[in-house]
Amino acid sequence: MKQILCFGDSNTWGLIPGTMERYPWGVRWTSLLQELFKNEEVRIIEDGLCGRTTVFDDALRPYRNGSKELPLSLEVNDKIDLIVLMLGTNDCKTFYKANAKVIGRGIECLIKQIQSQNPSTKIVLVSPIVLGNEVWKKEYDPEFDQDSIEKSKELKVVYQELAKAYNIDFLAASDYASPSLVDMEHMTEEGHRNLSQALYKKITNRLAA
Repeated sequence: MKQILCFGDSNTWGLIPGTMERYPWGVRWTSLLQELFKNEEVRIIEDGLCGRTTVFDDALRPYRNGSKELPLSLEVNDKIDLIVLMLGTNDCKTFYKANAKVIGRGIECLIKQIQSQNPSTKIVLVSPIVLGNEVWKKEYDPEFDQDSIEKSKELKVVYQELAKAYNIDFLAASDYASPSLVDMEHMTEEGHRNLSQALYKKITNRLAA
C-alpha cells in the first residue's frame, strides 16, 4: 500500500469559500484523489489546516507553523511514499512581511525536513492558486493587501526553481484552479476537481518512475 500525505492549508483542508465549513468527501481534491486511486493500493492522508504557513507563527492561532507541524505529521504517518506539499498563500499576509523569495525559503525548509527525516519520500511541490484581485477589501480578507496578490503570482516561478534545484516534481495549482469570486481566496468545486486530476497524473508518473 502506497501512502501519500497531502500537507497544506485551507485549500487542502477544503474550505468552502465564504464560510468556515468544509467541502464534503467527494468534493475536496484530496478525497477526489483517493477516488481516482480507488483501483490501486494507494492511501491518501489528508493534513490540511486553515491558516497554515511555511515557517511563520500566527500570534492569534497556534499550530499554524508548518515547519513545526510537518515533522510530527511525518512521524505519525510513518513510511510516507510521497508527499504533496502545497503552502504559501498565508505567508502572503501583510503581518508576515515576507516577499516571494522569503516564502520560497520557507518552503525550502520543509523540503529539507522531508528529505532529512524520510530520504526516500518523493515530493510533489505545488505552488498555490493566486489570490483574487480584490481579496484585500474588508468584505473579503483584509489580512492581505494588493502587494499580497503580486506575491502570490510570483510563487509559481520561485517554487518551480526550487523543484528543479532539489530534483523534485512540481505542479502549479494556478494552472488548474482559480479563487472563488465569493472570497477571492479559496478554490471552487471545479478547481478542486481539476487539481485532483492534474495531481493524479503527476503522482501516477512519479510512483511509476
